[in-house]
Amino acid sequence: MAGLWQPANWSQRLAELEASTPELKSAPLRRDVRSLGTLLGEVLREQVGEDLFEQVETLRRLAAERRQAEFDGDHALASSALQQALLLVHTLPVDRAYQLARAFGFYFELINLAETNHRKRRRLAGGLRSDAEPQRGSLQGTLRRMRKAGYTADEALELLRKICVTPVFTAHPTEVARRSVISKRHRIAQLLEDLDRIPVSDEALEQLERGLLTEITGLWQTDDVRLQRPAVIDEVRMGLDYFNDSIFETLPTLYAEVRRALHKEYGLDLALTDLPTLVTFGSWIGGDRDGNPFVTPQVTREALAMSREVLRTHYRERLVEAAKHISSSTQQAAASPALIAAVDDYLRQIPVAGEEMRARFLCEQIRVLLTCMLARLGTESELFIAPADTDRLPPYASADELLHDLSLIRESLMENRGERIAESIIDPLIIEVRTYGLHLQTLDIRQHAKVHDAAVTEITSWRADGSLPTPISEASAEVIDTFRTVAAVKRAGDPKSIRQYVISGATSAEDVLKTIWLARLGGVTVEHTEQDPGILIAPLFESIQDLQNAPDICRELWTNEAYQPLLESSGRRQEVMLGYSDSNKDGGMIASTWEVWKAHRAVHTVARECKVKLRLFHGRGGTVGRGGGPTHRALYAQPLDSFNGQMRITEQGEVLNFKYSDVVLAERNLELMIAASLDAVARPDLRSCGGCSTHLTGAIEPAWEAAMDSLAEWSFERYRTDILDNPDTFDYFQQATPVAELEHAKIGSRPAKRTGKRSLADLRAIPWVFGWMQSRHTVPAWYGVGTAMERFTSDHADGLEQLQRMARDFPLFLDMVRNVETALAKSDFGIAQMYASLVADEELRNRVYPMLKDEFERTRSMILLITQQADLLEQNAVLAQSIRLRNPYVDPMSWIQVDLLRRKREASEADEGAINRAITGTINGISAGLRNTG
Repeated sequence: MAGLWQPANWSQRLAELEASTPELKSAPLRRDVRSLGTLLGEVLREQVGEDLFEQVETLRRLAAERRQAEFDGDHALASSALQQALLLVHTLPVDRAYQLARAFGFYFELINLAETNHRKRRRLAGGLRSDAEPQRGSLQGTLRRMRKAGYTADEALELLRKICVTPVFTAHPTEVARRSVISKRHRIAQLLEDLDRIPVSDEALEQLERGLLTEITGLWQTDDVRLQRPAVIDEVRMGLDYFNDSIFETLPTLYAEVRRALHKEYGLDLALTDLPTLVTFGSWIGGDRDGNPFVTPQVTREALAMSREVLRTHYRERLVEAAKHISSSTQQAAASPALIAAVDDYLRQIPVAGEEMRARFLCEQIRVLLTCMLARLGTESELFIAPADTDRLPPYASADELLHDLSLIRESLMENRGERIAESIIDPLIIEVRTYGLHLQTLDIRQHAKVHDAAVTEITSWRADGSLPTPISEASAEVIDTFRTVAAVKRAGDPKSIRQYVISGATSAEDVLKTIWLARLGGVTVEHTEQDPGILIAPLFESIQDLQNAPDICRELWTNEAYQPLLESSGRRQEVMLGYSDSNKDGGMIASTWEVWKAHRAVHTVARECKVKLRLFHGRGGTVGRGGGPTHRALYAQPLDSFNGQMRITEQGEVLNFKYSDVVLAERNLELMIAASLDAVARPDLRSCGGCSTHLTGAIEPAWEAAMDSLAEWSFERYRTDILDNPDTFDYFQQATPVAELEHAKIGSRPAKRTGKRSLADLRAIPWVFGWMQSRHTVPAWYGVGTAMERFTSDHADGLEQLQRMARDFPLFLDMVRNVETALAKSDFGIAQMYASLVADEELRNRVYPMLKDEFERTRSMILLITQQADLLEQNAVLAQSIRLRNPYVDPMSWIQVDLLRRKREASEADEGAINRAITGTINGISAGLRNTG
């Protein structure tokens, strides 16, 4: 196996890293893909046998032949290849079908890791040339455009101080990866990164290849399909893993990059501690009880405790490292009087241990203080073991106390020629404490407005003597218990650990007022006080109608006399959440995109009228059908003058792994969010042209707004008629997609349906998108788009030219068009037709499938006309190539999945377990192949 990564010479490898041509840039990726495929083939032969490997190759070859024949217009050859493949799949025993699905799925596991490593490789390459133009998505790129637009250094800093982005991690009922699989991914990723070192000896290359072979073998021997559904606490643990895996190491690197960009563009020499807090973190995992009966008050307590323990462990490690490195002696460099006084005060509180520490760290005042700080964090390390329970320092009651001690160390070092020590060791730790506090991340609580309404109705029926006419329901009791838990947690621990309460399904100002009433009944301090920042009640507007009503609801709330004391106590701050997933499910792509955008703009207008400091919370999903897509593009597409730099955004499912599995990726993702936010606040392109409406400035022309109104109305009408209000479509969806298999896949803790009813209204947006994605229809991402665009071009003489210009110059429209284009490229109606064959009622199938296919073709044609391309993704060669190379490996898993779904309908109860396991294997593989779940 030695030699897969062996170069002809190391100069060639360096040339690849420095390459400017697409062919040479992609050479390392092609090598990684080819070599990993070879290693996987070796593992398959060894672990299962030559016959499985040959079946994998046969199916891959037939898939490639079918694709090429369809491209060439040879339908007879395409049909022949497909029939051969389906015959082979149908003759497979269930256990062999499962193994084949795993083999293809594992190929994508490895290819995804190779592509991720290539992203990191190209990021490194981007920093090799100091004269290279910075990327648009980078902070330096944004600052350069600001400087060229006339922003001064002071103005740039002032705008940067407005920026704070908060990724909010959420559990995902279609997230397929197990923690044990994720840990193996990390090790493979590290080995791939090690292979990029220049140079590497032949022996080291051979050892790295053996390491990859070992990890791939271990991956194959690991259950990729869960035997038990994960508990909420398992999901909490998975979310927290990202801090240890990447975020803790990323944060100092991120701020160093911000500092470097400011220096390069404006010549500013700032310390890390001079920078504002640009990012914080939040989570729904363990707090989101909307439709998840497994999120109990006890789970919420455990989630908070786990977050605090992860953070305390990290702080302890950082302080121990600081104590090991900072050995400054007062015999060599003085310590500040303030630091010495703080040390004396601490040691007076622990006289026995204090004498021991004075003797141990003679003249090393900073080490003494660091040891006392460790003690306050509740640790006993090699530096200090408390001799008695009574001889202890009090734990830190707030992050400000910890920051105070760190600042004493920093100031002492800065005053006594220890600037470099302070900047490299203490400053990054100060940045971390400012970011994480003592809680790591805020935990949002979420519940549905209907649950609150029922609880209020029940509780207000109490008799005068305080008794209820009937026992309170379990659901209402859980609401009160949740608020009691929030109150207890905030009193006993860090009150900043819970700051937001999200009301899903909010339809009125009364929903917010009822939540406040329930919170107070449960003992929660809602108002901001000196000891407790209180709770921000955030209504979540999800449906199309609720988005349209959001401005009026907010105005009613913010002008309500009873609500004024709460607003005033928080400095008139308010959070509002906009839901992308349910609005898309409710109204389709264009209507959802446009109504979210208009609600964003209108709610900000009302906030300005009511003198409210508004922060929006964007509930974006991972897939295009749930508001996903490139982050920088989406943030820049926000309405002009309707963004103040403060933003929270959900990060879900496979997106977490894609963005935060590695230090380089996490740093790049967070930088993108900060740069995009700064870009959206500063609008340097608009300033450069003196307020003109030109290419991608963010300004919207009246004609564009009218066009979007028409497109949204027409697409909404088509989507509701054919999808939402058509019972045939839901019946088709239930039978022609694997959505029902989510109940058997043991993927996430939360049920796919809110109440268990069999209806589209009850189905969550995530499984709705999941079913269409797995079956390659991807309906939510494009249905109705073609009809609306076609009608616009036929109703307006210059309609096509206007849409083409909007796709060039209007960020929102461009973002939507590119997202639709990506979804169309991932669709495959040849594969979708196979899933359609699962519909038992032929008449139903013949009504729905042609309807979907006609709109797909219409949308595809219109997108090509508007983008002026001959083929989809013609202007995104990297993504187009990735999809083209993946399809021959995704197709066999779809063939296997369809065959297994058909078998399941005819299987005995005794055989269902094995079939469910195999189907879940195909779900894993297709998700990995498409890089999307739900």
